[in-house]
Amino acid sequence: MYSLKFAVNSADHHQGNVNAAITLVEYGDFECPYCRRAHPLVKRLLNQRGKELLFVYRNFPLREIHPHAYISAIAAEAAGKQGKFWQMHDLIFENQNKLNANYLLSLVENIGLDLEQFAEDSNSDEVLNKLEADFESGVRSGVNGTPTFFLNGTRLLTYDETYESLADAVQHEFEMKLSS
Repeated sequence: MYSLKFAVNSADHHQGNVNAAITLVEYGDFECPYCRRAHPLVKRLLNQRGKELLFVYRNFPLREIHPHAYISAIAAEAAGKQGKFWQMHDLIFENQNKLNANYLLSLVENIGLDLEQFAEDSNSDEVLNKLEADFESGVRSGVNGTPTFFLNGTRLLTYDETYESLADAVQHEFEMKLSS
């Protein structure tokens, strides 16, 4: 059984309750169609269970098959340096079929980022190291495709691209926590 090799930490982008007993980590690729399909499912789960759940997104761009995944991850991370990671994250997934460098720049303008700062952050060691650290943590945790989910540190093998598979796994984990 695969387990998360690098614990959730302050460098991770997260939503939900930081004190929750349940943590869901996704290794995702912004150009992956399966990640795009998972995106609204995770949002729905957060809307319904966000007080009981911490959601973490880690970048796992599959550059060989998704040519815009890496630049999209850079754009999201650079937007995060201006406090807009999740806004960029959502826009990229919602407009996945339009991804290219010019379109990403239009998103940067659309959400009101400082373009000079964005350009600087996009090329910074901090952003590039974050992407490398996310990817490396995925490799060491046995990730070989996207999306890959970990629930409280254990790889979620029951996800079958349905909301129910995510919600049921979270509910089961919640019940296990209550009974222990």
